[in-house]
Amino acid sequence: MKAPASVERAISLRDLRKEFDGKEAVAGVSLEIPRGQICGYLGPNGAGKTTTVKMAAGMLKPTSGTALIEGIDVNERPLDAKARIGVVPETGALYENLTPREYLSLIGHLYHLDSGEAAEKSETFLRLFGIAEVSGRTMNSFSRGMKQKVLISAALLHNPSVLFLDEPLSGLDANTALVLKELLRELASQGKTIFYCSHVLEVVEKVCDRIVILSDGRVIADGNVDELKELTRAASLEGVFSELTSTGDLAEVVRAFSDSVTGRRVD
Repeated sequence: MKAPASVERAISLRDLRKEFDGKEAVAGVSLEIPRGQICGYLGPNGAGKTTTVKMAAGMLKPTSGTALIEGIDVNERPLDAKARIGVVPETGALYENLTPREYLSLIGHLYHLDSGEAAEKSETFLRLFGIAEVSGRTMNSFSRGMKQKVLISAALLHNPSVLFLDEPLSGLDANTALVLKELLRELASQGKTIFYCSHVLEVVEKVCDRIVILSDGRVIADGNVDELKELTRAASLEGVFSELTSTGDLAEVVRAFSDSVTGRRVD
């Protein structure tokens, strides 16, 4: 039997807009992302990526438009929608005076998980991420990478069907980053949907099934890597991104920066 459309479309963004002080940060983004897809969401700094994630995950109310998670309007039924969502934010918001165990226990309570199950899963995540030995320490002494491991564990704890990841590899060591990339592929193969924001284009090219590129709050490209390469005649996703979002000649920009650094005159 075919799944209902609302389930097939794990994420539906419909003319999503957000203004700050009269300036449009996201200008009418519409996307339909099916179950099991890893969608890379790219753009220059200030393009509106994080704002889109916050609206789609119910962390920020849009100026207009709607965001649906598996057919559920995030603003009309926030608790039902958020029960299906896991989020790794660009800037981690941890209660750093807690230990990882305490923090993950709190997350488990918020999602109404059985305390025993939550504790068991937490210990497994902490062990796999290599921080079980320090999980009794408060996180205010942790490195950025250690905190990121706790954030990822918290996002996965309740087994969400939709993941929003904003720069998830930030601060992670190479081995952990490799594990996470393989984990994302495994989760997608199980039908989970992943909305992946990153500036690390090599990783996006290898991991994501689909690439959406944003500029000035608007979608300017949408397709798989091969389609976007063909569109721009670029050899890599890095070339695609530069071709679609660059505001000037790359060689000239580099030369101007170099001249400025070395003190040579810039015309």
